[in-house]
Amino acid sequence: MRELQSSYPLTPEPQPLRSMFLLFGFIMLGMTVGALAAALVVGAGALASGGTIKSVTELLQHPSATPNGWWWLMLVQSLSHVCTFLLPSLVYWFTVDKRRLADFNGQAISQVAGLVLVVFLTTAFMPVNGLIIELNQSLKLPESLAPLERWMRAKEDEMAELTKFLTTFQTVPQLLMAILTIGLLPAIGEEVLFRGILQRKFIVWTGNIHVGIWLSAALFSAIHFQFYGFFPRMLLGAMFGYLYVWSGNIWVPILAHFVNNGLQVLLIFLYQRQLTTIDVDSTESVPLPAAFFGAVVSVGALLLFKRMNKTGNSYS
Repeated sequence: MRELQSSYPLTPEPQPLRSMFLLFGFIMLGMTVGALAAALVVGAGALASGGTIKSVTELLQHPSATPNGWWWLMLVQSLSHVCTFLLPSLVYWFTVDKRRLADFNGQAISQVAGLVLVVFLTTAFMPVNGLIIELNQSLKLPESLAPLERWMRAKEDEMAELTKFLTTFQTVPQLLMAILTIGLLPAIGEEVLFRGILQRKFIVWTGNIHVGIWLSAALFSAIHFQFYGFFPRMLLGAMFGYLYVWSGNIWVPILAHFVNNGLQVLLIFLYQRQLTTIDVDSTESVPLPAAFFGAVVSVGALLLFKRMNKTGNSYS
């Protein structure tokens, strides 16, 4: 395999299957710990509320029927995410790969040029992503796979209902909690796992920067189990991946991920308070001119970011 060089440290990754199984094992253990932690939290809530909360399953299925169900569900979501993504990734990083936090970065964030561009291109990409989401949702499977499609649609509707509940805000404290749970925690946990660990492993194992980025992006999208949002989420993951490679700092894709999620949460809140006319939940088609303009601006900003951060040993 040819020698790989990048603006962040790449070292030999022996025994890829063993590494993947170990990482998967850590994630499964983290999910178990998260489920236990959620059960303990819900149990404490049941005691505090006089038994109005029965179980995590009931909370997930009927959150609106539970007093303060929104807050309890946000807390459960936060615990689940940290235990599923961030904690297993860091434990694996420290104990199996035997690396330090500093090894996620090849250069300090202060040395990265064009951070404002990251915010700009992520924002500009939103209408493009909206159009891709619309196209993705219109895909139909062959008639022979009709039972699978019905199951996928049911899961999608179930997730949409839960997301609708979580993104219905009444107060500023709820907005801040939503930004933390939907914006910040996923940005940190998912980027550490998919870009910080998996992407660099895929790059080394395949010997190809682009294959590594897109493999990680596909896995990043698949793990969400939202089948009708697979392609737009994969494109986002690829964008985060290129930002990481070109910048050499994990905080850059974290910033882009946070802006993407956090801005949507903020726009939902402002729309519900009638402070903006932008409805990110609208089912109306994204105008093609807006999507085209967003695509041009996003690609331009992405290439400019690459140029601003190009070094002699960076990937092409």
